[in-house]
Amino acid sequence: MNSLSNVSHATPESVWAILQENAIQIKELQKLTGSWANNHGFFAEEYFINSFKKGQKNFFGENFDEMIEHVKGIPKKGFEDEYDILLINGKSVGIVEIKFKAHVNDVPTILRKAQTFRVNFPEYKNHQIYLGLATMTFYQELEQECINRGIVVIKQVGDTVIINDAHLKIF
Repeated sequence: MNSLSNVSHATPESVWAILQENAIQIKELQKLTGSWANNHGFFAEEYFINSFKKGQKNFFGENFDEMIEHVKGIPKKGFEDEYDILLINGKSVGIVEIKFKAHVNDVPTILRKAQTFRVNFPEYKNHQIYLGLATMTFYQELEQECINRGIVVIKQVGDTVIINDAHLKIF
């Protein structure tokens, strides 16, 4: 019996055994839900990376020569960043953050990436930096916050990727 309903008749050892078994089950559930979340993240990354690879390399009003995915910065000064997509040409860098379901709380992290990128890759210190958020779902508050902050909105609509860069800001 795997229940605490009969605790009044249970020995301390049996209660302890039930609690240990429940702790194991909770850990297994945490692993499973973590796997689901990772799978959603991998799906979104695959979708947007493939969309960028298939499409032309004209983003943020510029033509980019190179696209690099999953670039890790070197841990410096108390931060470590990963850049999901970097678009590079001789004068500009586009940094695209990819989320399965982004939240307005992600915006400060995206904004920080312009600063951390310059620290991690000083050879691009004179390049213009553009920021973009690619996510499978946008809700109004998130989209408006991106627009207000100059972050390009990149979203999936059916089989198409829509890029709204009318409010683009150079960082």
